[in-house]
Amino acid sequence: MALQELKKGIYSVGAKDWDRRIFDELIPLPDGTSYNSYLIEGGKKTALIDTVDPEKKDELFTNLQKLNVEKIDYIIANHAEQDHSGSIPELLAKYTDAKVVTNQKCKLFLQDLLHIQENKFLVIKDGETLSLGDKTLEFIFTPWVHWPETMTTYLREDKILFSCDFFGSHLATSNLFVKNIPKVIEDAKRYYAEIMMPFRIPVRKNIEKIQALGFEIIAPSHGPVYDKPEIIINAYKDWISDRVENEVVLPYVSMHGSTERMVSFFIDSLIEKGIKVRPFNLIKTDLGQLATALVDAATVVIATPTVLSGPHPAAVYAVSILNALKPKTKFASVIGSYGWGGRTVEIIKANLINLKLEFLTPVLIKGFPKEDNFLSLEKLAEEIYLKHNEIIN
Repeated sequence: MALQELKKGIYSVGAKDWDRRIFDELIPLPDGTSYNSYLIEGGKKTALIDTVDPEKKDELFTNLQKLNVEKIDYIIANHAEQDHSGSIPELLAKYTDAKVVTNQKCKLFLQDLLHIQENKFLVIKDGETLSLGDKTLEFIFTPWVHWPETMTTYLREDKILFSCDFFGSHLATSNLFVKNIPKVIEDAKRYYAEIMMPFRIPVRKNIEKIQALGFEIIAPSHGPVYDKPEIIINAYKDWISDRVENEVVLPYVSMHGSTERMVSFFIDSLIEKGIKVRPFNLIKTDLGQLATALVDAATVVIATPTVLSGPHPAAVYAVSILNALKPKTKFASVIGSYGWGGRTVEIIKANLINLKLEFLTPVLIKGFPKEDNFLSLEKLAEEIYLKHNEIIN
């Protein structure tokens, strides 16, 4: 990652990971990612805010060398996850007088994950400040965005909020600041869906908390920096609201064509009623796109054949993702086919306990769909239409 300057004496010194395509062995990264680390040179002290994934530590050290950084006084750890903290041990080995500045919970995580010694920490409290001479760092705790120990760091004089994962996006770009707004918001929404959506209520509270700071720049730990922070703040406020759209998300899998035929008919029925449909073939789909679609949708319908008396394993996986992400979806149903029986609906319902959903009439058929089965699908589409009309203006 090239060395880039946010403001005088404030540098982006992290790394871009152009080729990374999977995160946590779970999240697809179609646009790569970045590990943003920021160096602040104060009049008396120097601070480094967050580090980089251990695989990219050489890029961090190269950038520090370019700036002729001989001493780091403080390494600010906003979050303990290794893509932010993983290079701390190497930094402490090089900058032996540096202290790791973080909260008590994060300290304990870092000791577990990286075995950092007790005497290397400076533990701070919510709202506490740290002077670099002519620059002041203020630490704002933002728990459950997205771990319990997460915090943000505010540089008062320059009005920069270093927000860690908060407001981030998995996007490798040569731009330091946001240029292509639609693209960045698209990636930020995907990032929110995959990482932040399960914590929608804490996110809402923490947005209220940080807005009192009056920042002019948001510098997250992934993706570009926002020099117009209202762009991402307003997007987040929409995503975390209770507002849903006239949309149905339709994850589906079909083994011998029966469920696929039902899905095809059902899509047409919904479209004819003016309902937007987002189908996702679970054998081919990018789960990040599915997660993003769930941010706003009023309804999700799982379409699956029956395998050994229950839903197809791909559908079970999708349901587990849905349950973990906890979107604000209001309604759900199940459609699909079976050969001799099973407990598909009961199993899916039992695996969606985290969601406050109203289940609509399921349509489970035996064998290949017949005319009366299509009528049942039409009735389900009508039920969704009426439910959406009740809650969506």
